Parts: sequence; C-alpha cells; structure tokens
Amino acid sequence: MAKPFTYEVTKVCKQSGARLGVLHTPHGDIPTPIYMPVGTQATVKAMTSREMRDIGTKILLANTYHLHLRPGENLVKKAGGLHKFMDWDKPILTDSGGFQVFSLGDLNKISEEGVLFRNHLDGSLLNMTPEVSMQIQQDLGADIAMAFDVCSPYLCDYDKAKENMERTHRWAKRCQAAHTREDQALFGIVQGAFYRDLRAQSVETLGEMDFIGYGIGGLSVGEPKDIMYDILDHIMPMMPKDKPRYLMGVGTADCLVESVVRGVDMFDCVLATRVARNGTALVPEGRLVVRNAKYAEDFSPIEEGCDCYACTHHSRAYIRHLLNVGEITGARLVSIHNLRYLLRLMEQVREAIAQDRLLDFRREFYARFDMRGSFNRGEEQA
Repeated sequence: MAKPFTYEVTKVCKQSGARLGVLHTPHGDIPTPIYMPVGTQATVKAMTSREMRDIGTKILLANTYHLHLRPGENLVKKAGGLHKFMDWDKPILTDSGGFQVFSLGDLNKISEEGVLFRNHLDGSLLNMTPEVSMQIQQDLGADIAMAFDVCSPYLCDYDKAKENMERTHRWAKRCQAAHTREDQALFGIVQGAFYRDLRAQSVETLGEMDFIGYGIGGLSVGEPKDIMYDILDHIMPMMPKDKPRYLMGVGTADCLVESVVRGVDMFDCVLATRVARNGTALVPEGRLVVRNAKYAEDFSPIEEGCDCYACTHHSRAYIRHLLNVGEITGARLVSIHNLRYLLRLMEQVREAIAQDRLLDFRREFYARFDMRGSFNRGEEQA
C-alpha cells in the first residue's frame, strides 16, 4: 500500500539553491513553495470555500485552539471531519494551538504535563497537553497536524529559551506516541529562540525523530526581519533535505521571497485578510490603503494586471465607497485581492525557480517593492 504522505524535490534553482517540491497528501498534491491562507475557525474570514478554490488555493490552515472551544472537535468529527464540515476538498493543516494558548490566555501555568490556561471566551480553566492537542487534531481530521510546542517570545533569555526548547523536544516525543492516524501527517517544530546553538540543537534532535515535515516556530514574533533572516541562514542548511520546511506565521511579500531564497517551502499568515478588513490592499509596491481620500475618483483596479475578481470587476473608487459606508462587500473584495496577490506571488516564485532565475526575480521584485510600504514583524500576528 502506498504511503499517504510523500515529499519530493522536483527542481533545485541553480541560481539560488531554492527548491520546487510536491507534498502528496490524501486530499491532493501541494506544490511548494506554497502560501497557506489561514481559516482560523474553519473559514478564511469573509471568504467561501468556493471562492478559495477560485483564487487558486492549494491548502488551508485551521486552528486547533479556537475549534476546540467552538464548536468543539466532537461536533466536527460527527460532521465527518473538517473537510466536510467546511466544504473543502483540498488539504488542510491544523496548528497545535500552542501559540494561542500562550498568547491569548490571561493565566498560563506551564508544567511538564502541559499548559493550564484560562479560556479567553468565558474565563474557565482548561488544560492543554501534547496528548490533548493530538486528540483534538485527529478528531478534526486535517491532513497535517503540528506537534504541541513551547514558543519563546522575542528577547527571551538563553536559559529560558533552552528550557522551552528542551520541553518542546520532550513534548514532540509524546505527540509522536499519541498520534495514531495514518492518514494524517505529523510535523515537528524547531525552537530555540534567537540563539544559533539552540536552533542547531533543535534541528538535530527533531531530525533524529524523523517527522514527515518540520515547522520553524518562534520566528515572526516581533523581531526585526534581519534577525529572522540570520536564524534562517544558520539553520536551513542543517534541515532535512527530503522533508518540507514550514516557516510558521510569516506572510508578507518580502519575507516570502527572502525565505524561499533561503530554502523554506511552506508559509501561513493572517495578515492578508486582517489588513483587508481595514481597507489595506497588498500590491507589488507594498501596500495601498484603498479607503484614503485620494482614491475617491480613481477608477482603476487595485492592481493593474491582477486576475482576481475584485480587480477585474471593480475600481478603487467603488471599493473605497463600500469601505467608507461600512459595507462588508468592501472588506470581502480587498480580502479576495490580498489572498490572490500572495498566491499569485508564490506561483511566480515557483516559475522563477523552475527557470533557474529566482535571484533575478528577487531583484525585479525589489525594483517595485517599497520597503516603507512593508509591514513590521508585530503587524503580522497582531
């Protein structure tokens, strides 16, 4: 019987060393490098599953923590799993819930057993352990599950970062022991904060555990971009070459391009739809705030040449009007554009790798991209 999950590198860019790949899953093949839109609560905000298919989405991400609280994994399981529940027939990845447990709860008491935290909705006390995270993710039925880890904050001191990393490794073993679904891949998560030796140790330890893929956690937590790139430069040559590499929580255009050059295969981020709700569009120059007054009589599309529904049917002036009168369609149209922009960017990146010209593509990208229009690290997850 064929394995339900295999990963193959199909091309290495002669110019940059970046790679094309395909991750085979029970719900279809995922071309890499890939951007994964975030459907936190079993939906990408303001988008239908049909619209997500129409813009070329290959895989979605959903959140274990939020789905555990509402509607509960038991209900999703009764519905036939997350794919049927949300009408999505392509691959899904669920994160472990760890980031939300640490960032949203008022009380987080970490022990070797797990994390005791306060439900941000009703204040009740809950306990998340590696085994509980695995049980929830298996009941949800995503194609890819993530191990439960401890994410160190930016400016974490060395001893605490080491403690969190070592606990992450022990929890990873418990996740492997608790994970039994053969039709669901389990990824480990590299930690170690911003200390090179800890990151190298984490890559080595988790590599020996032979996960199907590897997340890189603890980046995009508010640090300057050059620090993130330095850590990637250090660890990427050490990462298993026959496994997909997933940089968690990163989704600005410049960071996507830079990280692919460094060898990353998978990305996710909420930024595209979050800023869309405030009337900010992602464009090759960086960002365009559609609700600004200067677009009141601008009858051009958000981005010339973009193939998304918003750009092929509506003008900046119309979308600005919708945003300024509070019509939800305005946020929906900007969301459609922002998601398509990032998906199309990754299509262009894959094409550049195939043509052995990714460094040329990067130069062309920065010829248009204004770093003053980029987003700071805190804006990605804020």
